Amino acid sequence: MSSPYSKSSLVVTALAELEAGRTPARELLRDAVRELLAELARKAPGRSVEVRVPPYGAVQCGSGPRHTRGTPANVVEMEPATWILLATGRLSWADAIEAGRIRASGNRADISPYIPLD
Repeated sequence: MSSPYSKSSLVVTALAELEAGRTPARELLRDAVRELLAELARKAPGRSVEVRVPPYGAVQCGSGPRHTRGTPANVVEMEPATWILLATGRLSWADAIEAGRIRASGNRADISPYIPLD
């Protein structure tokens, strides 16, 4: 892993726990998820898609029509472990969608061009 976010000890440690079949500590999982969401927002500036990883965070990203209030038209939602695996390239968008690990709605909800975050 050579991208800036992957040098984070939080992400590396959380990923190691997941790959070993363990659930990372809540604080570690939260911080790793938030760090990767922030990297997504930097990589894909904009406010067209809302990416949610409950209960730890959400960001708006992607160019296109801006969402301002109410339920966003383009939403991507997933569990924290799925987000970490997806963002670091350990899980592909297609595989996650096929396995039902991502809930995506809206015509701009495909964030696969931005992942893995490198």
